Amino acid sequence: MYRVGTGFDVHAFKPGNKIHLCGVEIPFRKGLAGHSDADVALHALTDAILGALALGDIGVHFPDSDDKWKGADSAIFLSWSLEKVKQMNLTLSNIDLTIICEKPEINSYREKLLLNLSKLCSLECEKINVKATTTEQLGFIGREEGMASICSVLLHEIS
Repeated sequence: MYRVGTGFDVHAFKPGNKIHLCGVEIPFRKGLAGHSDADVALHALTDAILGALALGDIGVHFPDSDDKWKGADSAIFLSWSLEKVKQMNLTLSNIDLTIICEKPEINSYREKLLLNLSKLCSLECEKINVKATTTEQLGFIGREEGMASICSVLLHEIS
């Protein structure tokens, strides 16, 4: 049995001096607004896993109305979703993650992002793709008002 999931997340920029992507702290002239650490990449990945499992989305399990998750490390959400994968006798086959922003320049951090995702997911780097794109200066992302991420995952049954 195979299961496919897709996740999407978006956060606005706010005053700050760093962002979190794939659990990696990246120095930047802005921060990301959100209830947790606003890691758009881990949020999209978590939603992709939850989608493949037919378990709703990150907001169902970790609502922003719950102060328990205020400032939370998004790796907690990912870890929880990966535990659900195991409980359902499935395993994560691969990850395809796209980060969408004008700035910061993501490709200079790509290797760090990939290595941290590999560690967080206990998945070989060869099964993870991290890429970045811009919106060619169109829309809120193009005006550097925020960033987004989209992710696809494949899960398969453990034999």
